[in-house]
Amino acid sequence: MGPVKIIIAVCLFLPLHLLAQQENVHSRNEMTLDHILKKYVDRFNSLDSEYVKNYVSNAGAYDWLQQNVPLLECPDSTIEQTYYYRWWTFRKHLKETPDGFIFTEFITPVKHAGRFNALSCAFGHHVYEGRWLRDKQYIDQYIQYWYLKDVQQKAPRFHQFSSWAADAVYSRFLVDRDSSFVKELLPAMDADYRLWETEKRLSDGLFWQFDVKDGMEESISGARREKHTRPTISSYMYGNAVALAKMAALSGNDTLRTRYVADAQKIRQLVQTKLWDDTAAFFKVRQVVKGTAETRFSNAREQIGFIPWYFDLPADKAKYAKAWEQLTDTSGFNAPWGLTTAERRHPLFRSHGSGGCEWDGPVWPFATTQTLKGLANLLTRYTHKDGMTAAVYYHALQVYARSHQKNGEPYLGEYQDERTGYWLKGDDPRSSYYNHSGFCDLVINDLIGIKPRTDDKLELYPLIPKGKWDWFYLEGVPYHGRVVSVIWDKTGEKYGKGKGLRILVNGKEAYKGKELKQVLVKGV
Repeated sequence: MGPVKIIIAVCLFLPLHLLAQQENVHSRNEMTLDHILKKYVDRFNSLDSEYVKNYVSNAGAYDWLQQNVPLLECPDSTIEQTYYYRWWTFRKHLKETPDGFIFTEFITPVKHAGRFNALSCAFGHHVYEGRWLRDKQYIDQYIQYWYLKDVQQKAPRFHQFSSWAADAVYSRFLVDRDSSFVKELLPAMDADYRLWETEKRLSDGLFWQFDVKDGMEESISGARREKHTRPTISSYMYGNAVALAKMAALSGNDTLRTRYVADAQKIRQLVQTKLWDDTAAFFKVRQVVKGTAETRFSNAREQIGFIPWYFDLPADKAKYAKAWEQLTDTSGFNAPWGLTTAERRHPLFRSHGSGGCEWDGPVWPFATTQTLKGLANLLTRYTHKDGMTAAVYYHALQVYARSHQKNGEPYLGEYQDERTGYWLKGDDPRSSYYNHSGFCDLVINDLIGIKPRTDDKLELYPLIPKGKWDWFYLEGVPYHGRVVSVIWDKTGEKYGKGKGLRILVNGKEAYKGKELKQVLVKGV
């Protein structure tokens, strides 16, 4: 039996310019979590030498975060601390430039970056994470930088790495439903998609990429010269096509909508027929056989085989869901310190050395973020789950949260030894605060389960295992021009506002129920 949906009509509307005023009312009427934020910011600041300062210094971190990010209290101290640490580090990468605000990837300058130390590799992660900031200007200007400013340069850098950029922009739209932003950007996004077709599309309709240009160098299946067909870029382009079709519909451009609907269907069919290995029950890289026109499957399962679910690409069939068996298999991708980038049973696992940038097995937060998003989609949008449950998701997220440490203190780096948790570039200053993944979005969108929609409904689909948490409070989430808070108190003793689940919209109760389950609130 599927989850019960409860529809509650609420008549709430508040102009955007009154949001701050309403938040103040909310603060007076409800317990706020500012003291928790202050505790974490003070601790993180005390541990930091702040050898790089960007737009928001450590001294201003508390005020900026208090004004911009949803606050969380939960009984899992590891997830809670990592949630705040990730917002605190995300803020470090906000940079004001002559071309507007951007988010950097490396905290120190790196040679392969473009102007202002900007890199596009993790753009999708940045936008998914940053869509939950209450002040929209930061992510909006960052999006505009890549689509409108970078393209004007003599040597544009947006295509330095594969990207699910249009998908991310649409996901940001779902949070605030500002159609004017995507309508104005649509011509640039359409032109960008067509450029990808010119650069990377094969005659069969799929896309090729060097592994290093996927940001995944030294992988078992990859190459820097051969044009291998990879599940990464083809899945990204599917996600981009789906998003562009929806944004074209918003703009009333039926010709463009029809084009992208058809292209998305084509890519989906090709990924399922050409990149699915029935024998391995996994999506794989199809490699060019040197000196011939033939291709063959790589003999390695790699974590990129889960990426199609990030975009809901695979059909809802048992044969595809079978791939997820590898997630919990210790010979597959399950390791003590997280999810490995290649299956552990493979003879070339961790064969490329260490201390460079190897994707042949170590744990990369970039890939972990993609896989956890794909798993959340499987659990909330598919009927065939092949044994995957909310408990599996929770455990994987908790291991990921726990990995954010070095010598017992909070830390985020590039990639880790899967057995010891040692950060393989942990002594390199560039590795600190590495903004190459996501975490807060996984908590807000997937664990607690706020699912943005195009209509006037607020959907909650939590992946907190039954009986795992007796309470939590997520406060101040921007949604459709309003501010939403979600409170779960099983016994009513934690917050003293009664038992059960409460959803507040602009400080007013929009829903109250006894159980933590899927809820659909109308009128938001």
